Amino acid sequence: MTAWMHSLQRPFDPAYSGNVFIGATEDFERAKAVLYGMPMDWTVSFRAGTRLGPARIREVSIGLEEYSPYLDRDLRDIDYFDAGDVPLPFGNPAASVDRLYTYVRGLFEAGKFPLGLGGEHLASLGPLRAAWERYPDLRVVHIDAHTDLREDYEGEPYSHATVIRKVCDAIGPDRVYQFGIRSGTREEFAWARAHTHFFPFEVAAPLERVMDELAGHPVYVTWDIDVFDPAHAPGTGTAEHGGIDPREGFRAMQLLSRLNVIGFDLVEVSPPLDPSELAQILAAKLVREALLAFVR
Repeated sequence: MTAWMHSLQRPFDPAYSGNVFIGATEDFERAKAVLYGMPMDWTVSFRAGTRLGPARIREVSIGLEEYSPYLDRDLRDIDYFDAGDVPLPFGNPAASVDRLYTYVRGLFEAGKFPLGLGGEHLASLGPLRAAWERYPDLRVVHIDAHTDLREDYEGEPYSHATVIRKVCDAIGPDRVYQFGIRSGTREEFAWARAHTHFFPFEVAAPLERVMDELAGHPVYVTWDIDVFDPAHAPGTGTAEHGGIDPREGFRAMQLLSRLNVIGFDLVEVSPPLDPSELAQILAAKLVREALLAFVR
């Protein structure tokens, strides 16, 4: 194990407690799930700041109740560890993705459920690589405002606009389910309609229709905060009007709780763009729901 990976299994430090997600255990070995930060915004194409997302999601989580009325579960009933942020080489997208892949592969080998906090969406490619390596029959649920299906963005193949296309190229687009999409090029929309399971504009209703298709398969969920309308989550780099409301998001989480979800990440939260903290608080609540939905 490298030194930086070992450092993320740190003993609990009370002085650090303000910067861990609410209710996190001090015992890495006992934990069934590990939260880790992906503080990266190297390829953000409009407004930067997502590398600050993981820390602020943790900080605002102190305002949450530990009980979820949506799932009738309580954070006090599960063990999860907050490992802090994975140290990433500033400005190097490919090396950052590789480092996140190595870290999450280690979590899978240790029998932990990985829950990533972003960070830009390209960061998800590392955990996704680890997931499809571990689970050859993997299905990916992609919840987002954007298609993310470009082959490159302004000549750069490693971009938050290309992440899902790279997933499709690796595991096959027939294993990718896209929900809530309302922005992309004409070519991306045509490609998605022809190749992926593509459900634009909505999340919960189409997800309910494909539950039988997803049942029995390992599922990785990658969730971009900008699937929500900017009225509910203004703190994101590329806001798109016409999105879902939080009630639909929590309904989707209830549905996902019925599946064999083996990993989850929440990305594109940009605290500098949201002094109201609506996006950060919504993100923290989604993380709570994910923990309670997927950690058995």
